[in-house]
Amino acid sequence: MSPLGDGEVTTELARTPGWKRSGPAIERTYRFEDFKEAMIFVNRVAWLAERAGHHPDVAIHYNEVTLSVWTHSDGGLTQKDFALARSIDRS
Repeated sequence: MSPLGDGEVTTELARTPGWKRSGPAIERTYRFEDFKEAMIFVNRVAWLAERAGHHPDVAIHYNEVTLSVWTHSDGGLTQKDFALARSIDRS
């Protein structure tokens, strides 16, 4: 899959509310009531990522989870990244 150009990334970000560009990736931070709820979310993301064959970087800070997604093998953002981000948001 080919990396998206800057204009395409801007268009996809507009279709993916809550996500922002961060270096070569897109990322979003989610906040939960407590650690347990954050971990339930992380496990749900893991299931979605396995199903998609596309895995985000995950940072957990008690009740905050930050996901960072980019297609390492293609050296940039691709449609797979935005598809995964939207899938996570629908879950």
